[in-house]
Amino acid sequence: MLLSRRALLTTLATTPLLSLLPRRAFAAYPDRSIRLIVPFAAGGNADFVARLSGEGMSQALGQPIVVEYRTGAGGSLGAELAARAAPDGYTLFTGSNGPLTVNPFVQAKLSYDPLKDFVAIGLANLAPHSIVVHQSVPVRTLPELIAMSKQKPVTIGTAGAGSATHMTLARFNAQTGANFTHVPYRGGGALVPDMLAGNINGAMTEMATALPHHNQGKVRILTVASATRSALAPDVPTMIEGGVKDFIAASYVGILAPAKTPPDIIATLEKALIKALADKSVQDKLVKSGAELVPDALQTSKGFGDYIKGEFERTRDAAKLAGLTPQ
Repeated sequence: MLLSRRALLTTLATTPLLSLLPRRAFAAYPDRSIRLIVPFAAGGNADFVARLSGEGMSQALGQPIVVEYRTGAGGSLGAELAARAAPDGYTLFTGSNGPLTVNPFVQAKLSYDPLKDFVAIGLANLAPHSIVVHQSVPVRTLPELIAMSKQKPVTIGTAGAGSATHMTLARFNAQTGANFTHVPYRGGGALVPDMLAGNINGAMTEMATALPHHNQGKVRILTVASATRSALAPDVPTMIEGGVKDFIAASYVGILAPAKTPPDIIATLEKALIKALADKSVQDKLVKSGAELVPDALQTSKGFGDYIKGEFERTRDAAKLAGLTPQ
């Protein structure tokens, strides 16, 4: 349809100039540095994964990825900042159990919606949970520990009330009928000294946390909640092998962007992450940290998005089992 001269002038006057330029007139994404928000302090698993995957993504994208720490409220402060950022691909978020699938059930008045305010890019890390006991505990198998818990108190520590490992413990008790007594600590590192001293019988913790002490004979990892045995501890059976049907649980870390980030940018970032995770040196570092290599399907935007939804549902059920309410 042809416009009159007056209509054309009106259109030009009311339309932003940039929108009239052809797409090729804009610089290709990315044309500057990208910030990657980590909602926890430096030195933890989220920081490790952010730096490792971010370095590989930076090489693939041809632009630096700068890690930025925004800590507080169990990861919620960093998550809110990332959720409110411009959806232009220049702010990314290192998401994990806490801010994405635990905090919604333990924190009242959460300022973001993890299912609506983010779009997944890909899963980068899975650290399977395990049950570890002090060397003085007179059991050698998971069924023996469960049986022991039904006869006398068995104290099992976790990273804290409402933590990912607490949720796994609640699910485990409900599915197996175990009667483990939960002992919450202020973080996974805080429970290790008590576990090594024998002040608690054991812990539900990331396998990577217990592995060095297991190798030194100070504790025993009885079982790991992964689909297959770990290459770093092939002697440790899975929970499935111990008779707990389909039981898989892990701490996870992935990369996300604010909702409404354009699909073509998400596709570019997804491709960069997949390339980073395919690097042999990256894989070796992840395995040495006690993590599992992430299946190809979960490295994608859709795969990680579906994984988050599944974890959200499992955590909601576990929170009910544990008697947790938002506070």
